[in-house]
Amino acid sequence: MTSQVSSPAEQADGAVVGEQRKPGGTKDVRRLERVVIRFAGDSGDGMQLTGDRFTSETASFGNDLSTLPNFPAEIRAPAGTLPGVSSFQLHFADHDILTPGDAPNVLVAMNPAALKANIGDLPRGAEIIVNTDEFTKRAMQKVGYATSPLEDGSLDGYGLHPVPLTTLTVEALKDFDLTRKEAERSKNMFALGLLSWMYHRPTEGTERFLRTKFAKKPEIAEANLTAFRAGWNFGETTEDFAVSYEVAPAAKAFPVGTYRNISGNLALAYGLVSASRQADLPLFLGSYPITPASDILHELSKHKNFGVRTFQAEDEIAGIGAALGAAFGGSLAVTTTSGPGVALKSETIGLAVSLELPLLVIDIQRGGPSTGLPTKTEQADLLQAMFGRNGEAPVPIVAPRTPADCFDAALEAARIALTYRTPVLLLSDGYLANGSEPWRIPALEELPDLRVRFAQGPNHTLDDGTEVFWPYKRDPETLARPWAVPGTPGLEHRIGGIEKQDGTGNISYDPANHDFMVRTRQAKIEGIEVPDIEVDDPDDARLLVLGWGSTYGPITAAVRRLRLQGVPVAQAHLRHLNPFPGNLGEVLRRYEKVVVPEMNLGQLALLIRAKYLVDARSYNQVSGMPFKAEQLAAALKEAIDG
Repeated sequence: MTSQVSSPAEQADGAVVGEQRKPGGTKDVRRLERVVIRFAGDSGDGMQLTGDRFTSETASFGNDLSTLPNFPAEIRAPAGTLPGVSSFQLHFADHDILTPGDAPNVLVAMNPAALKANIGDLPRGAEIIVNTDEFTKRAMQKVGYATSPLEDGSLDGYGLHPVPLTTLTVEALKDFDLTRKEAERSKNMFALGLLSWMYHRPTEGTERFLRTKFAKKPEIAEANLTAFRAGWNFGETTEDFAVSYEVAPAAKAFPVGTYRNISGNLALAYGLVSASRQADLPLFLGSYPITPASDILHELSKHKNFGVRTFQAEDEIAGIGAALGAAFGGSLAVTTTSGPGVALKSETIGLAVSLELPLLVIDIQRGGPSTGLPTKTEQADLLQAMFGRNGEAPVPIVAPRTPADCFDAALEAARIALTYRTPVLLLSDGYLANGSEPWRIPALEELPDLRVRFAQGPNHTLDDGTEVFWPYKRDPETLARPWAVPGTPGLEHRIGGIEKQDGTGNISYDPANHDFMVRTRQAKIEGIEVPDIEVDDPDDARLLVLGWGSTYGPITAAVRRLRLQGVPVAQAHLRHLNPFPGNLGEVLRRYEKVVVPEMNLGQLALLIRAKYLVDARSYNQVSGMPFKAEQLAAALKEAIDG
């Protein structure tokens, strides 16, 4: 899924690659290389659940996939309005893909607002399935439709399928003891059944899911199952859908192994649990709920059997304070948050720098400033992670590049924190956190050994021969100080935010000592061992595209498109943002032009220009949405030609 091999199918727009008759039936079955589907409706219509179930079945079928959930920040946004539209986009294919897709091939619109909010993203020829029951005069006027788009010819360029989803669902559930309003809630399951028929998705997993989800309400479970099956049967019998589609499993896209669909936040949670097991340390999470990081707290709270302790604090400051205390006590300590929470945690991060204790600070970035756009994505916390503390307080920074990569990034952040006794900032974002893709479950022997040695006794001999414990006597290779668990006899020592004396850890206001300690803490971070950056350049290109974090998918897809057009482009992607890989300067100076696409106003480009004195050019977007591959490809082509 993260292969750099160019694939002609990456550009295919759901192209038909074969056609056959369905055995025993009269409808055509067409084979496609890939499809992009978007479910859209009110935030109360269950679009996220619908998309998630379709995704799960697609993953079990063996397709490669990438998803983009997009929803309002309000728990129940205004019904029938443009700001209240919730959508879920899924791109699935028979080959290696990298993004949720630039434009949907199919839009399922549950109401006029969903149609109007999304029609601009659809290419001509795309299929639109609309719930005609919701296209009332009042509902259309609410979003600015003077006439019905289903009748005025404005959709003539699309494959329009008007379906009375609500009426059909209510009719399917007429034998259940449900009110009309209760029955209408299952219309998303009817739509899911219809799309499952159209694309030959498995159904067993969804049926098990519904029975489990509504185990305490068996009648509701049966109602949803009935609506789901009714949608499938409608597709099978109606004349409006004369063709169904098959997208074969992506058999050649993945190495051999056991796979599951996983979101970025779930991968992070599993990575943290794995890190604690590999380190043989209890995992402690001190956290305050904040979008889009809360799912990590929810998930870790389920894993007490792995020695995980979760503490939902009263605020961000209490969350990180408890985590730092757990680090002092010998735990693998974590705090999770988003950009506003990092601002509140900054003083305690500085304290962790001074105490030199391992602490993972996970920032799931979102649109800002301030409260900003809680459910939209952005990469604008890099400079805050780099410099957002008083004094010289350097912190390592790690960034995953895909939802599945969040697992490995968590292990890498833990390795650095435990080895070098330092807080580490992990920068994910809303796009990775909520998006999903197939993940190969690693074998236990593939995981790194993260075990640490706690201080056990004296480590320094005074001039008079007395053996003592010096809490700030450093490892000569890593410059890490010893980690002494409280209560260990003979290892009593003072901690706090006031500057320490080198070695002894005693309070010191000596200017020379402060200068030495500041430079030593900086040297420790600069000396962290990180792998060299790898460059994908098969054509001796003149232009290098440098990215970080979640821009990996769109950048790689854009590079593939250009190479298919015969345009040579090199690509490199950063996981370690502090310290940078040792060979980065040499790599940057190898190219005539360097372009840095970011979902901010040029923060990495600023750091690159300052450190390496290269003319790195920014390409920026702060719309709350990820880059589109075609958009990036056009910008890179312009940079090459300019």
